[in-house]
Amino acid sequence: MKPADQKRLLREMIFYRRFEERCFEAYMEHKIGGFLHLYVGQEAVATGVLEMARVKHDYIITGYRDHIHAIKTGAPAREVMAELYGKETGSSRGRGGSMHIFDPTVNFMGGYALVGQPFPLAAGLALACKHKGTDQIAICFLGEGANNQGTFHETMNMASVWKLPVLFVCENNRYAIGTRVDRSTAVVDQYKRVCGYNIPSSQHDGQDIEVVMESAKKAVDHVRGGKGPYFIEYLTYRYRGHSMSDKTALYRSKDEERQWQERDPIRIYDRKLKQAGVVTDADIKAMEQEIDAMIENDIVKFAEESPAPRVEDLNKYVLDDNPDPRWIGPLQNSY
Repeated sequence: MKPADQKRLLREMIFYRRFEERCFEAYMEHKIGGFLHLYVGQEAVATGVLEMARVKHDYIITGYRDHIHAIKTGAPAREVMAELYGKETGSSRGRGGSMHIFDPTVNFMGGYALVGQPFPLAAGLALACKHKGTDQIAICFLGEGANNQGTFHETMNMASVWKLPVLFVCENNRYAIGTRVDRSTAVVDQYKRVCGYNIPSSQHDGQDIEVVMESAKKAVDHVRGGKGPYFIEYLTYRYRGHSMSDKTALYRSKDEERQWQERDPIRIYDRKLKQAGVVTDADIKAMEQEIDAMIENDIVKFAEESPAPRVEDLNKYVLDDNPDPRWIGPLQNSY
């Protein structure tokens, strides 16, 4: 990979971290309401996997920890932040909030609040790709907790039987909502759970973006090559609680948290790039300052100054005879 691309990826992960931390602050300031699930600590997974995909071409779908997946796919960060603020300029016109970022103009087919819901939807998107005869694939991100849902097993079976072009990405952050994986799941290694459906799978370090990209490329090439579905598991860790209602994460030990923080995906990558002479400490500090200024003076400013949805528009965009004009073309061209 060229040094310019390495610097770009490092900058992206720093941006995603600072974006999420700013969301935390806005929530504490009561500017963001409802549920808020942050991605802090898992940045290498979405960044690395989607770097190997064809964003805006492939279909991406995920659960409710969805802000970063949407932005990496191509959804404008301003619109994602505005959606969190519940504003009319948001990606879902302020009607979805944190758990329902949605932007079909870049083929980001949504974050979903129901655990396990994206599995069958991803299969449906993949089936559409197969019927259209394109080289598009569907990529479905979900946590290990979702794999205990019935939709997981039903979807794995049909995806394998129909040889659907779908990549399932399990972001195993160990705790689902608040229960350690070995206390809730008979087979702790998630990649082993699809062997009964004859789906190839693998498990990798989710904190090292280079490992993520190398393994994701193999999986993406398999799916895009017409060989059917693939399941890939990344071992990762969220540094904050499950959501903003889980501020203390008392179910985890402080020693465990410190061990994982030593494997911070951003620090792992910036150390590698510094050792290779690609960046310096001064470069990283400049990146952080530029990112902080952009988030505050552009992204947050846009969200705060945007209008709220009007009460008289409560039913707007609900019926198909009154769609959002931004989505008409992309949705018509999808099937």
